Formats: sequence, structure tokens, C-alpha cells
Amino acid sequence: MSGQQVAVAGVGMHPWGKWGKNFVTYGVHAARAALADAGIAWTDVDYVVGGETVRNGYGGYVAGATFAQALGWNGARVATSYAACATGAQAIDTARTRILAGLSEVALVVGADTTPKGFLKPNAGERWDDPDWLRFRLLGMTNPAYFALYARRRMDLYGATSEDFAQVKVKNARHGLTNPNARYRKEVSAADVLASAVVCDPLHLLDICATSDGAAAVVLCSAAYAERMGLTKPVTVAAVSTVTPTFPNTVMDMPMLSTDPSAAVGVPDHTFKQSIGLAAYEEAGISPEDVDVAEVYDLSTALELDWIEDLGLCKQGEAEVLLRAGETTIGGRIPVNPSGGLACFGEAVPAQALAQVCELTWQLRGQAGDRQVAGAKVGISANQGLFGHGSSVLLTV
Repeated sequence: MSGQQVAVAGVGMHPWGKWGKNFVTYGVHAARAALADAGIAWTDVDYVVGGETVRNGYGGYVAGATFAQALGWNGARVATSYAACATGAQAIDTARTRILAGLSEVALVVGADTTPKGFLKPNAGERWDDPDWLRFRLLGMTNPAYFALYARRRMDLYGATSEDFAQVKVKNARHGLTNPNARYRKEVSAADVLASAVVCDPLHLLDICATSDGAAAVVLCSAAYAERMGLTKPVTVAAVSTVTPTFPNTVMDMPMLSTDPSAAVGVPDHTFKQSIGLAAYEEAGISPEDVDVAEVYDLSTALELDWIEDLGLCKQGEAEVLLRAGETTIGGRIPVNPSGGLACFGEAVPAQALAQVCELTWQLRGQAGDRQVAGAKVGISANQGLFGHGSSVLLTV
């Protein structure tokens, strides 16, 4: 290990579902599992980063100290991150940066949530400067409506079909069948997807992820600490991307509806979502061709196809080609969401980017069981939070 690398010493999760418990219960379970996986005592942790829970789409409880207290005060320094769906990656970046600065040796990153049923919506009250609140108040635009707009865009630009979207669900459901942390472990057919209720045309109920309770945790440590532990070739964090959009942002991004004008400045070389992966590749010094496995943000089946292209895993408009050829399933050229993705987990907002890192770590260690991607050495995640929070974590072994 080089002195500039940070090792993933341990990962752990609390299974996703609707358990009716406090989010702290889930977070403590995941944290203890990650510490046990690392073989590190809680008393050795010197930094705790908590991902804020979400209440109707907005930051809720201050989680860093909450988890430190629940695990038993040990004097560790704490921080709290909130970046909507990108919270977990931002929390990892906070912990990793402190380790690289030589200010910490062992950091615990935890995200957990208890979500309401149905779609995430703003809290009560008037916030006229909040684009997320405005889209609900003025337009009645729930998240599935945005997912449908993205899906229709793929259909118009690239010839995607409802059957293609259904096949994404079929693939992810098959991947998640034996994942012990997945909420939904049931094989579905394309006919099942197409027969489910239309939520927002062209998307059906089974095209869209649920909201869930759950938690995930990651233990990071310095290169020197890893060597003392005897970790000679651990999974390492090669890059964390938390970029924001570049003006003009001419492609719709939730919760924004209008786009920036490009008459004076011109259209940027890359969209916001494309820039997320590009920043990770640049930091790690690798290319998309090096990636063996990806965990992406499949809020809807159509969005998975967008992310495959945005991460540079294929050219624009070719994601359906890969899907139809079976190249994005386990055993294909670039397996996507071997965990089952949000299709099988649902959203537990501050935990989901961490859950992706857990899955990629198991894949790169060769510990993923029936969903193992053979020979995986490089994995990338992608997540996007409201209000310009980009998120990608690139792991190598």
C-alpha cells in the first residue's frame, strides 16, 4: 500500500425492510458488524462520521454524536454529513480526508434511516427559495414524475422501450435473490413488471424503487494501521467524487425543471452526472475500461441505463444494447448492481451510498457468494443527491 491510500478495513449492514424501529438501532447493528468484519475494537476508533437521517427528504437528526453515544462514548471526534442520497459518499470523503491528512487512523462511517411509506416529500411549511419544495407546491411533481421524464427522454433519444426497462428490473431481482440484506428477494418476469400499475407513464410500479429502513457502515483506516493489522492487500478507496454541476446545467436534474441558458456560455463538455464519474476516474488515474463491477443509483429502471452511460461504461445510447446482450448481468462484460440495487433494497437515504461500498468491497474481496463477479479488481459506485450533490466512490484491490 502506498502512504496515500486509505484501506476499507471492514463493512457491515443492517438488512433493509420496514422494521418499525428507531434508526439508531439499525446504525448500531451495521457499525458493530463493520467493526467485527475489520477485527477492530470500538475503543480504537478515533473518528466517527454519521450520515444524517431523512425526514420527508430533509436532514433530520445529527447522527455523528448519536452513533458515538449509542456505541458508548470513547472520546472519538465526530462529524455529520448531509447530502441527500449522496450522504454516504460524502461521509466517506470526510473520513478519508482526515485519515490522509494524518489526523486520524481509524474512522467509522455510519448511515441509517427509518423512512415514511410512499415517495419522499418536503416537510410542511413554505420555503419559496427551495426548488424541491417548489416542484411539489407549484407543479405537484413527485419523484416518480421525474423518473418518468428521464425514461421518456431515453425512449425519444435512443429508442428504449418499456420492455427494456422491465428487463433491468428482471436482472436486478435475479441478482438480489440470495442477498441476505435485500428487502425484496423474489424473481420477477418482464410480464410481471409490465402488468404492474402504471405510476407515471411510461414507468410501472415495479420500475420504481421503494422507501425502506436500513443501515450500512464502513470502517476506514490508514495505510500504516492496515499494515500493523496484517492487511497486505486490502480493498482501498482510490477516489471519491463529490462534484457539483457546472454552469450552464442544460440537462434537467431533479429537483430542477428549467435549465440554464447556454446562448452566451455554450453547452459544457459534460453533464453533471457524467462529471461525477469523470472526477473519480481522474483522481484514481484509471479509465472506465478498467472497471469490473458497478453499483449505480437505480431509483427507476430507466435511470440505471442512464448511469451506465454517464459512468462511461458504454457510449451514449448503447446501454440498451448491453442490457439486451446480457452484458450487465453477473457473468457479462460489466455487471451492474450485483447486489440487486435499489430495486431489491429500496431507499434508506443516508445508508445507500455506503451500502454500495459494502457490496463493492465484498465483490473485490471475492466474498459475494452467489452474486460474485469473477475476478473483480475495480469497482465504482454512483449516486446523486438533491441540490447538486454528486457521488461516486471508486474502489480497487
